[in-house]
Formats: sequence, structure tokens, C-alpha cells
Amino acid sequence: MNIAGIIPARYESSRFPGKPLASLRGKPVIRHVYERARRARELDLLIVATDDRRILEAVLDFGGEAILTRKDHASGTDRLAEAARTLKLKPDDMVINIQGDEPQVEPVMIQKLVEALKECPNCPMATLACESRSEADYLDPNVVKVVVNGKWKALYFSRSPLPFHRDGNGPPSFLKHLGFYAYTMEFLEIFTSLPPGGLELAEQLEQLRALENGHAIQVAKSPLETRGVDTPRDLQEIEAIFEALPDEIDSDEKESPR
Repeated sequence: MNIAGIIPARYESSRFPGKPLASLRGKPVIRHVYERARRARELDLLIVATDDRRILEAVLDFGGEAILTRKDHASGTDRLAEAARTLKLKPDDMVINIQGDEPQVEPVMIQKLVEALKECPNCPMATLACESRSEADYLDPNVVKVVVNGKWKALYFSRSPLPFHRDGNGPPSFLKHLGFYAYTMEFLEIFTSLPPGGLELAEQLEQLRALENGHAIQVAKSPLETRGVDTPRDLQEIEAIFEALPDEIDSDEKESPR
């Protein structure tokens, strides 16, 4: 079984066009994602899947691997599936979806995803969540929450406060969903062939498609919380975080691929 890390990255974004190429500490965001993800020892290969030649050339220029995909994909998962087919992955190979706007990704997060999928043979899909007590995030519809059962299988994902604390005793504890996924190649093909369901359309959360069709999602607990780059302001705030840890960031990015 091979484990492929694929980073979907599209140029167009309603809130931040061209964000994969936006400069973060003198390097494009996509380079930070790539160089940090490639430190994960679990990955047999790592590749950027993009719809834009500018992103493709930027990745190739810094020594990364990238392929060009169609522009008309409805989601990053569809782009992921096209790239996985291009790579001729086998049904039992594992595909790790690493978001191209997550420059804070750490190898331990990829490790947790791989372990979750390997250790739950009845789950064809896994994702990450971290514990949070942020009341602002709990109430923010842009922050996705997840509830799990006793075996950490997802019960539901929502943009609404979840679970709802009826008594309202202080900032609630909840699981904040992080947008990283692991799939078997076989299930990735199944998933992208399914039509969106009512819950997915209502919440605008693609992972609900799996639950609506009876497929289990194993949730791995991430020891870290990351912040994606959705807006220029997000980029500025992550820049400030990175500036506070310059030696660590530079050291991370000097590591060679496996």
C-alpha cells in the first residue's frame, strides 16, 4: 500500500483570489504547505494538484512536484480524485488530502490521519478535529464543529453550535473540525461519484455526503490547531505567528523530502 499526499490548490477564490501564491515570509503559501507536509515520514509521495499554470510553475520552481488538473471541478475532493487517477493509485492505496491554504500543517497531523484510517478497517475515510473552548469559534458559522461517538466515529458535522449547550454554562467545550482527510483510493472514487445530499447542500459541508450514504468517518484527535488562509487578514495573522517562531519555521522547511 502506498500513501500519497495530494495538495489541491486552485487559483480562483471568492474571498482571496490567488492565495496559494500569496507571499508569507517571502515564500508563497503553497510552498509553506508543501515543505511542511513533506516532512511527514508516512508519505510515499507528495504532489500539488492545481488548475492553474502559475501555481504549477511556482511549485516546480521551488523543487516540488505538481500536476495540472481540470478547472471545472466542483470541489477540492474532485480535483484530488483526478490527481489520484493520474498517479494510477491502486484501490487499497491511501490518499491524504492536505489543504493548499493550511501553511501551519504539521507532520504529526498527517501521522494521526494515517493511523486513524489504518486502525479502523471499517472506515474508508478519516479526518481531524481538535478540542476547543473558544466561544467565538463555537458561534462562528465559518468554523465547522463535529460530534463523535465513543469510538470517535463522526455522528455529524455542522456550522451551527454543536453540541448545543442548553444551560449555557460558560464557554462550551467542543470539537473543532480541521479540513484534512484520508481516504482509501477505492472509497475516494465512490465518494466523488455520489450526488450531494440534502444535508450537504444545507450545511455546504461535503463530508456529510459520506454520512448521508451510510459510510463511517473516523475522527482523529489532532494535538494542534491550525488556521487556514481564507482572507488577506488570515494571512497577516499567520505571518505574525510565524514571525514569533522564525528559527523553528526555517528549520522545518530545510528538511529534505523522504
